[in-house]
Amino acid sequence: MSKPKGFEKPTGFRDYTPHVVTKLRTIERNVLECMERWGYRQIITPTIEYYDTVGVASSTSDRKLFKLLNSRGTTLVLRSDLTAPIARVVSSMLKDEQLPLRLSYHANVFRSIEEEAGREAEFFQTGVELVGDDSPEADAEVVALAIASLQAAGVSSFKIAMGHMGFLNGLLEEVIPGQTAEQEQLKEGLLGRDYVGYRQSIEALNLEPKLKEQLEAILRLRGGKEVCTHAAELSSSVEAAQSIAHLCAVFEVLEAYGVSEHVLIDLTMIGDFSYYTGMTFEGYAAELGSPVCSGGRYDNLIQQFGRSLPATGFALKTNRIIDGVHGIIIEEKKPVLIQYSPKRRAEALTEAARLRSMGQNVVTLLLLEDGAESSAVSGEATTVQAEQIITYGSEEGGGR
Repeated sequence: MSKPKGFEKPTGFRDYTPHVVTKLRTIERNVLECMERWGYRQIITPTIEYYDTVGVASSTSDRKLFKLLNSRGTTLVLRSDLTAPIARVVSSMLKDEQLPLRLSYHANVFRSIEEEAGREAEFFQTGVELVGDDSPEADAEVVALAIASLQAAGVSSFKIAMGHMGFLNGLLEEVIPGQTAEQEQLKEGLLGRDYVGYRQSIEALNLEPKLKEQLEAILRLRGGKEVCTHAAELSSSVEAAQSIAHLCAVFEVLEAYGVSEHVLIDLTMIGDFSYYTGMTFEGYAAELGSPVCSGGRYDNLIQQFGRSLPATGFALKTNRIIDGVHGIIIEEKKPVLIQYSPKRRAEALTEAARLRSMGQNVVTLLLLEDGAESSAVSGEATTVQAEQIITYGSEEGGGR
C-alpha cells in the first residue's frame, strides 16, 4: 500500500477554504437565528457516541457507520445524525423539562461511503426536533419552519414534498396482508424512486386487476390538497384513512401559515421506512435534483432510550446548499491595513486595538527601514487587499 502524499486526504472528506467557511457560517447563523425566533433552543452533543446505544438507534444503516474502539475495547461510533443523540439527551438530562421540547442544532455528521467521487463522508446538518407533541399542528410547525429555514439559508426557489408512512402501511396491509417481505420490496422501490422496479414488483405478485390498480395508483397520488380526496377513495384501511386525515390537517395548518404554495402532497415519498412512523417530507431546490432538507415524525425512537414520547423534526443538508445553491451572496469585508515602522510600532498597534474594539477588521504590517514591506515568508512580497491603508512612518513626528 502506497503512502499518501502530504496534500492528500481520505476519500469523502474535504477542506473548507476561507470563502466557503464564510458562506457556511453565514448560513449557520441565519438559520439558527430563524429557529431561535420560533422558540427552538440550541443543543450540542458529542461527536463520538456508544455504538450499542446511539449507533443502533440511528436511522443510518450499520455498514455506513464509522466505528472505532476505545482503550477498553468498547465499540464507539462517529455520530451519523443528530436525532438519535438528541433522543438520548431528552431521555436523560432533559427528562424534567416541560413538554413540548423545541431543540435546534448545527453540527458535522459522518457516514461511511463507497470509494465514489462526489460523495461526502463528513458533512454538516442544521435542524430541529420538536418532542412531546403528536398533533398535526406540530408536524405543520416543523414543515413551516423548514420552509423559513431554507429561505434564511438563501434558497429562494424550492418545493416541499410531503407524504405519510401510515397511508402506505395501511394500503399494503389491505392489499397483500401479512406478506412482509413483499411489502418491504415495494417500499424499497418507492424509497429509491425506482418506479419501474416498483411496477415489476407488483406484476410479480400476480394480483387480481383491482388490487394491482390500487398499488399502481399510488404513483399518481401527487399534487395539491385534492390528493387527500383521491387517497381516501383508494383504500378502506382504517390506518390509511387516519393517516390521510392527519396529512390533510397538516396541509390546512400550512395554509394558515401562508406557505402551502411551497408544499405538494406526494404519497410515493416515504423517507426511511425503518425510521419514520408518520408524516415525512423532503425539500428540493430548483438548482438541485437531490433533497436539501428532509424530516418527519419518528414516534418510536425515543422509547429506545427508556422514554415514550412522540417527536418530529427535520434537518437541512447544509453542504448541498453551500455547494449547489447561490441565493446567499457573500461580500467579504476588506480589513483596514495599518502599516508601521519599527519606531512607531506601539502607536500603530494601539490604534489597531482601538479599531478592533469598534468592530473593524484590522491587519497590521511592519515596514522595513527603507519603506519596503516586511514579509513573514523570506523572499516573498505580501499584498493585502484593504479597504483603507493607515501608515505610521519612520519620519520624526510624522503622522498617518
